[in-house]
Amino acid sequence: MQITNNQITIPATTQTSEAEEGPGYKKTKIGWIPEEWSVTKLKDVATIQTGIQKGASRTGNNFVELPYLRVANVQDGHLDLTTIKTIKVPSDKVSRYLLQNNDVLMTEGGDFDKLGRGTIWKNEIPNCVHQNHVFAVRCNKSLIHPYYLSSYSSSSKGKDYFVRCSKQTTNLASINSSQLKELPIILPSISEQLKIVKIISTWDKAIEHRQNLILQLKQRKKGLMQELLTGKTRLKGYSGEWKKVKGADLFTSRNEKGINNGEIPLYSLTIEDGVTPKSDRYIREFLVKDVNKKYKVIRPDDIAFNPANLRWGAIARHKGLYPVLLSPIYEVLKTKKGNDIDFITCLVSSPRQIAIYCTLIEGSLVERMAVKLDAFLSCQFKMPPKEEQTAIAQILTAADNEIKKQQNYLAQLQAQKKGLMQQLLTGQKRVKV
Repeated sequence: MQITNNQITIPATTQTSEAEEGPGYKKTKIGWIPEEWSVTKLKDVATIQTGIQKGASRTGNNFVELPYLRVANVQDGHLDLTTIKTIKVPSDKVSRYLLQNNDVLMTEGGDFDKLGRGTIWKNEIPNCVHQNHVFAVRCNKSLIHPYYLSSYSSSSKGKDYFVRCSKQTTNLASINSSQLKELPIILPSISEQLKIVKIISTWDKAIEHRQNLILQLKQRKKGLMQELLTGKTRLKGYSGEWKKVKGADLFTSRNEKGINNGEIPLYSLTIEDGVTPKSDRYIREFLVKDVNKKYKVIRPDDIAFNPANLRWGAIARHKGLYPVLLSPIYEVLKTKKGNDIDFITCLVSSPRQIAIYCTLIEGSLVERMAVKLDAFLSCQFKMPPKEEQTAIAQILTAADNEIKKQQNYLAQLQAQKKGLMQQLLTGQKRVKV
């Protein structure tokens, strides 16, 4: 496999041939498939192991403490093992909850994008069990390859099924083990599955390569922010003391309200993507009854933060060209003139500043802990002269642009993989076996 920017060269052994509905194909309840393929249910090719319940009472001496996998650890196509917690398991039930090599992990739900998401367990942590909100699917390897199943469950066919049969509430959805067992699967022969897996894994390697590069670039930018936004490292030609100012010297609160009548788009604030549009699905299904609800207006170059999640970095600038609406739970700030807006954006979202926000949290219960507006406006910031602000912002913006460039490459790779999966997993494209 060769990877050059966003291009992938596929080995000659994985060439595919086009096929259309008609001769050699048959119609099934989930679409046209090759005649020699079949449609089966997950329960006929695999067993589903449910996990251990976290809140159950566990006292006594006949327990062993083991690491366990939570929903937060199981991402779409990979594992996040940054934080692994432990749980007490009855000694005679350990084997009941242990994960095994090549188990396909699928999540019960949460947000719609978490339905059935998962990856393959490779014994990354010895003697690890799993939470009851994570299913361990154990394949009959003579019938279905674990990687094929993992790919199929994350394809449009798999996700459509999970959404249709899930129990849904406001922006949340979940499936149970019974529904998971009924997942219909398009099943080619094992030899053809292996060829399909080989092609898809080519894309996975390219995607992983790009993700690692993005991670490195983000770490580099984080180091630059630590050096440049604190004055620890000064750019050539600049000297003198930085001024200490309060948030109230930089911002004023914007309390402009708007009605969700479709004329002004509704946005959200996420830690990963900043001020970003609400999904069409969310607007269509959950805001129908909110047409008279008043939202906060955020204008271009305003700063918004989530009081409850500010300690995690939920603060961002609206970089769009037009005003949009945000939920009333957010605070919206208008930036005062006299400073470089790019520098201000970097400063308020820097790791050092987020650590400071953590010291301003008020509230006793976890769900009520927040950084209030008055506390934010009283927070201190160190500010260089505007010319130095601009010079620093240009360096950090260049770092940001390189990250975005690589993220665009990543999005293209993921789109290519998604389209190819749709064709391979339904037999629209056939591999040469």
